[in-house]
This record gives sequence, structure tokens and C-alpha cells, in this order.
Amino acid sequence: MAPAEADDLVGQANIVDGDTLEIHGNRIRLWGIDAPESTQLCRGDDSEQYRCGAQAANDLDSFIAQRPVNCNPISLDRYGRTVAMCMVGGADLGEWLVRNGLALDWPEYSRGKYGAAQRKAEQSGRGIWKGSYVEPWLYRVCIRAGGRPANCSDDANAHP
Repeated sequence: MAPAEADDLVGQANIVDGDTLEIHGNRIRLWGIDAPESTQLCRGDDSEQYRCGAQAANDLDSFIAQRPVNCNPISLDRYGRTVAMCMVGGADLGEWLVRNGLALDWPEYSRGKYGAAQRKAEQSGRGIWKGSYVEPWLYRVCIRAGGRPANCSDDANAHP
């Protein structure tokens, strides 16, 4: 797919997962964050597993609430998706996801832009911070190595 034109990055968004949208047929990866994968499980404060990846996607969809999304393209990722900062109603979607504990700041790409929002989410026990989780980038490594979602989510490296 050809890189998206700026005009193609404004409009109604369909949620692909917690950090990926689609506008006018263009896949857009939110810049600087990483949300749990759709199949990823986390543990809540009751130690019960829940679908944290699905929750991130569902909560993002509810937050956008059919409002127009405006994305500012930054680059293309290795899968050909446009990487962009996206806004709805004046709110940076990446910052909103991190602040609500639905995604992590990904300092490798963000240079810590969402670090303060992540600290607030952690301190208040929001989203994945209310229990334990595996960083989405480590979860994907486990899946690619042949792990099953439940095994990768209960990884020994889970954050308490």
C-alpha cells in the first residue's frame, strides 16, 4: 500500500487494536506507544486474567466515540503502516492511552514523551498497572518464538 496522503489521515477511525487505527483504508500505528496485543492477557488486582489488549481497543473506541480523528504522519513502520500522532477532540490518543494504563510509553521511539503520563497511571493503579502484565514488545517476541498467548502473558518477566 502506498503511504497515506495527509488528507487521508482525517476522518472516522476504525479501531484495529489498542494502538492501530484505520482511516479511509489506511492503517495508522500510533507513534511512541505500545498497547497490549489483541490476544494478550493481563492479571487484574484480583489476580484474575483479563483480555487487556481487547480492553485497550474497546476503551479507545469508546473514547473516540465516532468523532473525527486527525493524524499527523511521522514515518512508515516496517509493515508499511503510517506511524502518526493522532488527535481527537484536542486529545493526543497516545497520551490518553498511556495515562489510562491501556498502553505503555515506548521510549525507544517516543524518547520518553509519555513517561510522565505513564508514571501517573502507575501511581494511580490504572489499567494494566492495577495488576501484572508483560510488555507488549516482549509478548510479541514470545509469540514469534512459538509461545501460546496464555503462556506469553504469564511470562516470568511479568510486571507485578
